[in-house]
Amino acid sequence: MTTSPSSSTSPLIIAYFVRREDLRRFLSARTAGRWDVDDLIQDLYLKVQRVNGEAIENPSAYLYRLASNLALDRLRAKYRSAARDAAWRDVNHTSLGATDIADAADAEAAVDARLRLERLAHALGALPPMTKRVFTLHKLDGLTHAETASQLGISRSAVEKHISRAIKHLLAASRG
Repeated sequence: MTTSPSSSTSPLIIAYFVRREDLRRFLSARTAGRWDVDDLIQDLYLKVQRVNGEAIENPSAYLYRLASNLALDRLRAKYRSAARDAAWRDVNHTSLGATDIADAADAEAAVDARLRLERLAHALGALPPMTKRVFTLHKLDGLTHAETASQLGISRSAVEKHISRAIKHLLAASRG
């Protein structure tokens, strides 16, 4: 809350108190009710307090310039915030028409996925060594059937049988 001026107050602070209601109307017209004008008036007072003691040739004009700059700064901050929020939303949300769809899984789905992953990791560890090696080379390391067969010295048909066996085993384990 601002107070009234004392006898040792600078001309700028005196001008602020004399023009405060005019400045409130000025900011209200400038912002068209987009922000709380009292907050802007308080911010203006804080700026005036920081300038206190400096010689200002035309305190009234200076106050209106400060008020105008505050309103402009608030508008710029609003646009930056909106742009930042929109960029964040573009990265973190999916929309279907005009409806936002949450990308993050709920807690229950996250726990379920973690348990399923643990079952799959256990099932992968339970595979016979050759089947596990074939599956790992093909599905995890990205080798083709022919490359996997060549690296392990087995036929391509054997690779396909090991992959099929591994997938059946992992599907059964994932269903729990």
